[in-house]
Amino acid sequence: MTTIAIIGAGPGLGAAVAERFGRQGFDVALISRNQEHVDALAGALAREGVNARGFVADVRDQAALAAALDAAAVTLGPIEVLQYSPLPHKEFMRPVLENTPADLQGAIEFSVYGPVAAVRQVLPGMRALGRGTVLFVNGGTAVRPRADLAGTSVAFAAESAYARMLHDTLAEDNIHVAQLIVPGSITPGHPRKDPAVLAQTLWDIHHDHKQFRHFADELDA
Repeated sequence: MTTIAIIGAGPGLGAAVAERFGRQGFDVALISRNQEHVDALAGALAREGVNARGFVADVRDQAALAAALDAAAVTLGPIEVLQYSPLPHKEFMRPVLENTPADLQGAIEFSVYGPVAAVRQVLPGMRALGRGTVLFVNGGTAVRPRADLAGTSVAFAAESAYARMLHDTLAEDNIHVAQLIVPGSITPGHPRKDPAVLAQTLWDIHHDHKQFRHFADELDA
C-alpha cells in the first residue's frame, strides 16, 4: 500500500480527500497542528473503512513537518501523494499598506518554506516508487492578487512559482505536480466547491497527470 499525506487536514476538504483516496486503497496520513483533532478525524475515517493516522506539525516548523512526514511513511508506507492545503492564518490577510516585513515573513514561511520542506522530505520516496503526485491547493489570490489580502497574495504567488518549477522539473521522474485554485471559500453544497466535489477533482488531477493549473470555479471579476 502507498500513502497520501494531507498537510492541513481538517473536517472539510481534508476529510473529503482522505475518504476519496482511501476508497481507492490509499492509507492516509493526516497532518495538522492539533493531535486531538486529527485523531478524531482518523477515527471517523476508520468507521468508513479508511486506514488513517494523525500526525502533528506546524507547517512553519520545518523540522517538525519533516519529522511528521517521516513518521507517516514509517507507520503507513511510502508517500505517493502529497497534498499541501493548510488554511492560511487571518494575520496573512491584511491590507497591503498595513503589512510589515515581519507580517510577510510569516506568510512566506507558511506558503513557501513549508512546501519546500515537505517536498524535500517526500521526494526520495517518490523517486524510489517511480511515481508520485504533489497537489497544491490555493485560493484565488495565487493568480489574482488583492490589495486587501496582501500576505496571501504575495505568498501564494511565490508558492505558485515554486510549484510550477517543480511541475516542469519532476515530470521526467513521473512525479506530477499540480495546483488547484479554489476562488473564494470551500462551500458545502456548492456545485463546484463542495468538499466532496473538490476531492473528486483532486483525485482526477492525480489520476490524469496532465496540466499544472486547474480552477475549481471561475475567478471573480
